Amino acid sequence: MATRRTIRVNTLARVEGEGALYVRLKDDQVVDVKLKIFEPPRFFEAFLRGRDYREAPDITARICGICPIAYQMSAVHAMENAFGVAIPAPLRALRRLIYCGEWIESHVLHIYMLHAPDFLGYADVIQMAKDHPDVVQRGLQLKKAGNAIVALLGGREIHPINVRVGGFYKVPTARDLAPLAEQLRWARNAALETVRWVATLPFPDFTRDYEYIALRHPTEYPFNEGRLVSNKGLDIAVSDFDVHVVEEHVAHSNALHARLRQRGAYLVGPLARYNLNFDRLSSLAQDTARQAGLAPVCSNPFQSIIVRSVEVLYACDEALRIIDTYEQPEQPAVAVVPQAATGYACTEAPRGILYHRYQVDAHGTILEASIVPPTSQNQKTMEDDLYAFLPPRLDLPQETLRWQCEQAIRNYDPCISCATHFLRLHVERDTI
Repeated sequence: MATRRTIRVNTLARVEGEGALYVRLKDDQVVDVKLKIFEPPRFFEAFLRGRDYREAPDITARICGICPIAYQMSAVHAMENAFGVAIPAPLRALRRLIYCGEWIESHVLHIYMLHAPDFLGYADVIQMAKDHPDVVQRGLQLKKAGNAIVALLGGREIHPINVRVGGFYKVPTARDLAPLAEQLRWARNAALETVRWVATLPFPDFTRDYEYIALRHPTEYPFNEGRLVSNKGLDIAVSDFDVHVVEEHVAHSNALHARLRQRGAYLVGPLARYNLNFDRLSSLAQDTARQAGLAPVCSNPFQSIIVRSVEVLYACDEALRIIDTYEQPEQPAVAVVPQAATGYACTEAPRGILYHRYQVDAHGTILEASIVPPTSQNQKTMEDDLYAFLPPRLDLPQETLRWQCEQAIRNYDPCISCATHFLRLHVERDTI
């Protein structure tokens, strides 16, 4: 006699976008897991065809209101790669600075507003704030520090407009950056407290043998540049991404699944960056991570909330370093001369590597565009996590099981789009 159970999560909550979860079990074995992304396709790659290369940063920024800088940076780097443009050090530093702002605001939103309620047993951050008002207030203020960086360098907080191929439309003076430094010194202390706080949260005993993929830079914790490496032997130029990674359509998702052609699913994001680049973190971030109980390698996805908080601390530290050593560029941008070419770039969005490829003609008109966001790269790994996570927990009460299914998905901070619905779980059982 076989026992069948079906777990349906009709609407995922506390993630950016519209998705659902379906799990089928037979005789206490997980036989099917589907992370269903039913948000309609948005066709940005089609929108880009026929547009001028200079439009790519602003068009792609509209893909995500949480991480527009990542899309802009991948777009400008890909175009500069196509045209052979070299960016001088002061402009390059400003790009790292604006990326620091995005990491801070995105990670803090996830840590405090989306993920912490899971660990503390609250339905949402509003309920959590009733018992932990000081904690939530700290999160809101810390996020503002990231917003301030993006607003100053990007022209506005949401869908910034100051980034361009070749540099920026306008660059700040040292005087413009001074107020940021004061705010960031407070933020760095708040980030320290955040690491210490999240390290006290209750974490399930769950580890997996992932293949981590992230950028690796010779001297820096990665934002915009580097080779793509993994803990299982991958070491390639960004231009070889399509040689090693294939995207596949699956019937249950409007997001493509990405996998390594040879080895299948892989993981991108904070855990991958941290595990592959721990030695590139600032000494403050390394020491704080160790004090929080993290080794240089962490393979528990539930502890990604600690890793994100370490990256917030690093971003505050790095932003202060850039501001303290800032030299205003002579020009806000370098000259760009279009040519017929294909350009490639990967940058480290908060959720992981974001790949752009553009083919342009001699006039700079985009002929073809390919964009592979982090969530599509992680989608198969999210499903695989549940295959491993659920079997020892099938005797849990329905509500607890629902909660832990949600939490396992939110470990990845999946960016489907923007949604506010709460997750509903339906469990069907029948005995044959």
